[in-house]
Amino acid sequence: MSSTFEALSPEQRLGQLLMVGFDTNAPLGSLDDLVADEHVGNVIYLGGWDGAEKVTRTSEHLQGLVSPKATGGVGLLIAADQEGGEVHQLRGAGFTRPPKASVQAQMKPAELTRAATSWATELKAAGVNVNLAPVTDTVPKEIGKANEPIGRWGRQYGSTPEAVSRSATAFLQGMLDGGIEGTVKHFPGLGRIQRNTDFNATGITDSVATTTDPHLAPFAAGIEAGAGLVMVSSARYPKLDAKNAAMFSPAIIDGLLRTQLGFDGVVITDDLNAAAAKVLPVAERAVKYVGAGGDILLTGAPEAAAPMAKALAAAATSPDFAEKLDASVLRVLTLKERMGLLPCSATP
Repeated sequence: MSSTFEALSPEQRLGQLLMVGFDTNAPLGSLDDLVADEHVGNVIYLGGWDGAEKVTRTSEHLQGLVSPKATGGVGLLIAADQEGGEVHQLRGAGFTRPPKASVQAQMKPAELTRAATSWATELKAAGVNVNLAPVTDTVPKEIGKANEPIGRWGRQYGSTPEAVSRSATAFLQGMLDGGIEGTVKHFPGLGRIQRNTDFNATGITDSVATTTDPHLAPFAAGIEAGAGLVMVSSARYPKLDAKNAAMFSPAIIDGLLRTQLGFDGVVITDDLNAAAAKVLPVAERAVKYVGAGGDILLTGAPEAAAPMAKALAAAATSPDFAEKLDASVLRVLTLKERMGLLPCSATP
């Protein structure tokens, strides 16, 4: 892995920290230039993809763009949001629609793991290797559907940390058993906020969460179970950081997640194209996130990739920031090594 890192150019290293959206209505070659010229190393399917045949064809095309010149020979993370219920980006022939999390939670853990393994096998067959699931947020019963991003849609596995830990971990184990990297989200939890961060920059504050919050337990359980990625939210938690949203907070990413919970894997943003993140200019989003200890910048707006890369390169003139960048790239490459995506590693 270190030899791969050393072989990458500075631009190729930055590309490993970018994940861009591929809309279902976009032409097959729509991201070709970004991979070739901006060295983008990761893609997420957005917009609702119909049929495994289309997804497989696109995944094969994307991995076919991998080359020594484009990505240093490093394969792409190809991700999807395939939680179940309302959130399933891949549908139609070849894909089972998982039920929403609140229904999955009614299964016994072993049963849910078996089901999730089957869902993961379908994803892997279509060339997807990362699922941005399971949701690991706890929505208290008294809040329920008033919680717009999670509770309203039944995306939660339960109203207590114990229930969420049990089912989210069972789902995650199934993903791993089926050859898919899972992602616990949305750290440190969206269960108490009112409005959806995708569409709102206000009403997204959790004024309860502290470093001893019981709602952290499902995230700790997911990390212990082997989650390769943790997605950090764009909500605000003033008792953890009075100034910054979670994805821009050193106290939350470097402090709470990495130091207190001991997570040394890949931290990925929630969509940087969301309303809650857009309160900052695109370049500042990138620099503040990596500066806070984050790794992959996920954006549903492919046109944001080049400005983000440029901003990171400019910030890397600071030795301290350059050190953070290198650490982030190494974490991504470590994950990809485990997935068989490095030039010198065989696909499992």
